[in-house]
Amino acid sequence: MTSHAGTRVDPLWWSWEGAHGGWVAAAALNAVRERFSGGAQPVRSLTTHFLAPVRTGTLHFSGTAPATGRRTATCLFTGHQDGEPVLHGSALFGPGRSGPAHEGLPAPDVPGPDDCPPLDLPAELALFARQLEMRPATADLPLAGGPRAQLVAWVRFRDGRALDAAAVTTLADALPPALYARWRTPRPVPTAELTLHFTDALDEEAPRGWALVRISTEHAGGGWAVDGSAVWSAGRRLLATGRQARVVRERPDPGTPGQTAAGTVNS
Repeated sequence: MTSHAGTRVDPLWWSWEGAHGGWVAAAALNAVRERFSGGAQPVRSLTTHFLAPVRTGTLHFSGTAPATGRRTATCLFTGHQDGEPVLHGSALFGPGRSGPAHEGLPAPDVPGPDDCPPLDLPAELALFARQLEMRPATADLPLAGGPRAQLVAWVRFRDGRALDAAAVTTLADALPPALYARWRTPRPVPTAELTLHFTDALDEEAPRGWALVRISTEHAGGGWAVDGSAVWSAGRRLLATGRQARVVRERPDPGTPGQTAAGTVNS
């Protein structure tokens, strides 16, 4: 195992009761790519299992040197806070090569970002959203009690960063849980596991500006939910697809502490 000096968990990327899961997964990818994989090959997939709350402070990473085969390299990693593991995961890297092309997941036919109104998520639920600009692209809205568990929106970083694999990882988890489109009252729906698969579009120069993000709940029951997501560039080119297992928790009592940056559960 090789140690990483640590990544500061930015308190601006807080979500309900803990550090935003997509941001944490992106930080893990950056740590793995910089320290363990050498950054020589594009990332093809990233899986992160969230074991415990990720708080503000320093998140330390340890990981394996890449297990390299003839076509791919795989790194395993663990994130620690205060000496305790808070996440485990793996990243798969592999070079591009010639092969057939297939566009099996086209972008939804929605208006462009200039024709969509802005959305401001409540800071007490999603402080991280202040780092993003969101514009819903359909009539489905969070906490609107709609008929579908699906949200589609244009999203971009306010700091104008390029949409590389780490940024796309964050965006894949940027929208509220898709069940919010059905509900009128919020409740915590933290991510237990997040997996991203990246397309060859990210082998080229990373796009900038708006991304179109869709998230939908494929199943919910027994206190769990399965969400699927996709991220397209402003030019409607698929950048990544994702799936995540979520814990659907009970609604908190009014006034329950922990919905600010002092909270304890990542989402």
